[in-house]
Amino acid sequence: MSEKSFYITTPIYYVNDIPHIGHAYTTIAADVMARYRRMTGYDVFFCTGTDEHGQKIQQSAEKKGMTAKELADKTMENFRRLWEVLNISNDDFIRTTEERHEKVVQAIFKKLMDQGDIYKGTYEGWYCVPCETYVPESSMGENKTCPDCKRPLQKMEEESYFFRASKYADQLLEYYEKNLKAVMPKSRYNEIVSFIRSGVRDQSVSRTSIKWGIPVPGDEKHVVYVWFDALINYLTACGYMKEDEKIRKFWPNVHHLVGKDIIRFHCVIWPIMLLALGLNPPVSVFAHGWWTVEGEKMSKSKGNVVDPFEMADVYGVDPFRYFVLREVPFGHDGDFSEQAMVQRINSDLANDLGNLLNRTLQMVKNFRDGVIPAHRDFEEVDKEIETLIQTTFSDVEERMSNFAFDDALKVIWALIRRGNKYIDETMPWKLGKEGPQERLDTVFFVLAEILRATGLLVAPFMPWTAEKLWKQLGLEGTPEKHRIPAFSFGSFPAGTLTTKGDVLFPRIDIAKWKEEKAEREAKKGNAPDPGNHEEQIPIDDFAKVELRVGKIVSVEEIPKARKLYKLLVDLGYEKRTIVSGLKEHFTQEELLGKRIIVVVNLKPAKLCGVESRGMLLACGPADKSVLALLTPDKEIPLGCRIS
Repeated sequence: MSEKSFYITTPIYYVNDIPHIGHAYTTIAADVMARYRRMTGYDVFFCTGTDEHGQKIQQSAEKKGMTAKELADKTMENFRRLWEVLNISNDDFIRTTEERHEKVVQAIFKKLMDQGDIYKGTYEGWYCVPCETYVPESSMGENKTCPDCKRPLQKMEEESYFFRASKYADQLLEYYEKNLKAVMPKSRYNEIVSFIRSGVRDQSVSRTSIKWGIPVPGDEKHVVYVWFDALINYLTACGYMKEDEKIRKFWPNVHHLVGKDIIRFHCVIWPIMLLALGLNPPVSVFAHGWWTVEGEKMSKSKGNVVDPFEMADVYGVDPFRYFVLREVPFGHDGDFSEQAMVQRINSDLANDLGNLLNRTLQMVKNFRDGVIPAHRDFEEVDKEIETLIQTTFSDVEERMSNFAFDDALKVIWALIRRGNKYIDETMPWKLGKEGPQERLDTVFFVLAEILRATGLLVAPFMPWTAEKLWKQLGLEGTPEKHRIPAFSFGSFPAGTLTTKGDVLFPRIDIAKWKEEKAEREAKKGNAPDPGNHEEQIPIDDFAKVELRVGKIVSVEEIPKARKLYKLLVDLGYEKRTIVSGLKEHFTQEELLGKRIIVVVNLKPAKLCGVESRGMLLACGPADKSVLALLTPDKEIPLGCRIS
């Protein structure tokens, strides 16, 4: 095994899904690790891709009047495009519909059949179509529902090929008992070991009821079960059966990042498949948690699915990358909040990192014409900084080796904050006017070293930000072309001309941000989408929405809000304040006295500092060229409930 090879993967993402924060989270984490390992001297292979076979794809394509391949070709581009937007540095993007993958899957299937590890039998059980998996009766939800998606299960019986997973269970258990970091975090390790000890059953690995899949070699009425096919992507991408040198180089040091919902496939079935093939199981599989959004589960019907394209566009790619890895310990569930992201941008990025660079370069410009001077004698405080930088590099390595991205960032930010404190302690502005100039030279040199070290350390997390910092410091190339272990304090090239550029992270004005966020949410809420309807709901769910007739009795402008009005609405039994984005479409006079339909049981929300207790109903085309209020066509008493 080469100590300087490193293979890291994301799961391959199902093309029947729209990219969301969960997909972005895993892929950003894998990208940061890949970039970091490259900078620590490893030869890295980083792969992601799409899972394109299975019953859900076949059914979705039929509904859209497309072939399954046409649907896969179209939707996989969403993931390719997102990785470009998020600056993901993957070396390969694999699709399970590619010929290279089909050949490897069929060769592996045949090999396992030939050695007696795959055999034919009959499978009978309860099957979840959306999850494409059989569910043991012991794991069923109430009324024979899937424990994961809660949908009804179907009783199915079909001829199937089975993989003798039970044969290798003891061997896998022995591997895990010797490799305590093979499954991370620790809670997942304990879960997997307990599961294996409870007994591993042979697994169904083929289907006859669908056609969209890879044919079983020698028996084409069967297709390879989608999960078996999908897991093999990691071998296909690594050159299995095709590039012997590549597989020999990278496979011994393979690391998978996955969501916790697919941990048993990756930590039980997959390593057993590898053992049957005579290959080592992954060095590590890290299962991260799930994201909620402001305390609620993400749901299309709730309209709270976080769009990573939008987040990158509104807040910037690097701030988004920083936030998702800094906000939540990797492995834990996390809650996404745009307000929390704004606070991180203003405090960590603008106040800490941006301020350190800006203050330093401004003073170097004022007192040394922008040139970093050579250092003189280091004082005790300077030596303390040197020691801190050295320990920061080693501490970051320790955290990264455990995939503790948030802890690594905390360590880096401790150095950044120490840099700002160093400025306050040494007072370069005072030295420049009346102090020893030799001392000022050394202070500027130490600050340059802090920033150089920071540029290297933040580069895997925020590559574009690190490049900007590097360029303003006047350093050659990019930080990612340098090796972190090669950093030597005191070797900043004296005489380097710095260039004070734009502020790295402009502070976000909270009042303006709230208004713009309200406008974005209003657009989402009002835009019709005739081509994509929400999932069907029972009448009881609709009955939860309380609609009543109201009358607008006062209309006020909100200071600094370009599109929002503050409305006072009479509901007959009480008057309420509602904030609504109607300013572009109605004058105050046009709204005053208007009878409207109001959703009265929404949770209150603050918009531009005003608490809004309800929502009026309006409609219009997607381009918002016109907007109409929903009103009763007769004089209905105020407060009447609509049903």
